[in-house]
Amino acid sequence: MSRDLQSFQDASDAEGTVLFDRGLPDLVGYLTLCGLPVPAHFLKAVRSFRYNRTVFIAPPWPEIFRQDEERKQSVEEARQTFDAMVRAYTVFGYELIHLPLAPVPDRASFVLERIS
Repeated sequence: MSRDLQSFQDASDAEGTVLFDRGLPDLVGYLTLCGLPVPAHFLKAVRSFRYNRTVFIAPPWPEIFRQDEERKQSVEEARQTFDAMVRAYTVFGYELIHLPLAPVPDRASFVLERIS
């Protein structure tokens, strides 16, 4: 959480648009996924430090999903993680926009068109 809070602060001090790969609600999603309690101070932080209401999310597309040294989850574990993140962000009032299954440059264009 401390790293996410520091990233949030750094972005607040930055000029221009900042995109995050992960955010504070992910912590709630991961803890919930693992069946662990979510500490009250985590909930307070997620409610207090708000990102833009719009959150882009990509499901674990089976068509392109591959396990490797960085991605250790199975496709089923990735699906469960995705579902936990959808629940967490939705509970905290974020609007989720699903990225299209498309080449990376097209996905980047999709995001840039919506944030400009």
